[in-house]
Amino acid sequence: MDKKIILGSKSPRRSELLSQAGFTCTIRTNNTDESFDCNLPVLEVAETLAKRKSDDFKDTMSDEDIVITADSVVILDNIIYNKPSDYDDGVRILRQLSGRTHIVATGVCIRTTKETESFTVLTHVTFDEILADEIHYYLETCEPFDKAGAYGIQDWLGLCKVVKIEGSYSNVMGLPMCEVYHALSKYKGNR
Repeated sequence: MDKKIILGSKSPRRSELLSQAGFTCTIRTNNTDESFDCNLPVLEVAETLAKRKSDDFKDTMSDEDIVITADSVVILDNIIYNKPSDYDDGVRILRQLSGRTHIVATGVCIRTTKETESFTVLTHVTFDEILADEIHYYLETCEPFDKAGAYGIQDWLGLCKVVKIEGSYSNVMGLPMCEVYHALSKYKGNR
């Protein structure tokens, strides 16, 4: 039986990654509460949120559905840098990340009516120094206010200021496709 992939995310990057990997998906989202307990270890936050997003689908799924949900967080010095609340917050975040190595943790949950699988993938990203005028240029030009850590790896900052990436590039975009591909491979005919 063929499965129908439902991507539970508004992220155009996640949808594009699935499409580039040869998967056809339908986008369906819920307004899931993305707050988390501050006592939760930072490396568990993304997967916890991905599972919570997935839980919101369990009562509306059919036997043919595969739901994929994900959440990405940027971590530096054991602190999570979420999406910037405004321009000034974007400046603050990028100043913190400048010249340093941070972790992008993406939690993924894949659910059918019979089983649920979740995992976290970590990528280490090292930035060159980002000058004040470069931060302002980037925020004004690319408007990364919908991105964890106030940046997108696929745009100007990723192209011009990333010195090194250790791990999955697609993970930094929001979906670790190697791991997702392997997880989906057991459902034949879903591409």
